Amino acid sequence: MSESQKIFNTAILAGELLLKNGAEIFRVQETVTRILETYGITDYNVYVISNGIFATINENKEDFYSSVRHVPLGGVNLGKITMLNQISREICEGSCSMEQANERLLKCKEPEQMNPNLLIAACGMGSACFCYLFGGKITDSIVAFLFGLILQVFLNMAIRKKMSKFITSIIGSAIVTFGSAAIAQFSPMITFDSVVIGSIIPLVPGVVFTTSIREFFNGDYLSGGIHLVDAVLTAVCIAVGVGAGIQIVQMLMGGIHI
Repeated sequence: MSESQKIFNTAILAGELLLKNGAEIFRVQETVTRILETYGITDYNVYVISNGIFATINENKEDFYSSVRHVPLGGVNLGKITMLNQISREICEGSCSMEQANERLLKCKEPEQMNPNLLIAACGMGSACFCYLFGGKITDSIVAFLFGLILQVFLNMAIRKKMSKFITSIIGSAIVTFGSAAIAQFSPMITFDSVVIGSIIPLVPGVVFTTSIREFFNGDYLSGGIHLVDAVLTAVCIAVGVGAGIQIVQMLMGGIHI
């Protein structure tokens, strides 16, 4: 493998990992081009969209290389984005050799093992806090905490089963809504809407929607459109799940008082 190809592969790997972990399009493209320029590649073309990278170097030369990488839309991992940005900075500063950069990038590529119990606890706390912020009482927050735990247990199972994100959003929001409505029917102390809003917040694609708006402002209309459609479809699925949960309670209990 030639030196140019090694440089090219390193730059593309960095961009692929950034894109996979939810980085903005302009950041991915800038990182790839900066790494190429730092290692002496000046003849290049790099095009990045939300789910792919297209790049060439040294066109019309003997050491011409091109690459097409498909990167499926995934979640956002700010921790890995921070690590990758730090590697990029050290490369540009000249304090990280290409061999060291490759080794660190491959470590970032390894799947992150999250403690499922920690995720469950965090989802419960987040749901309880958002419920309180949206006007819920302490009793509402306690119920939202419970359904946040249940929701994350379901999400962990959905990840293991590799369920569709949209199906996961529908079923998850339906579970939360059905449980909240059932409890609200028998306890006048519970505010149904506050509990549901707090509990479904972990499903809401807020980061994706914000990223799409930022990409529109940066002129990346295609990528912004892809992220916007993804966020809107996820929001629609959540709404469908909430509606389904309410409908099930109405069918089983002959009405719902909220």
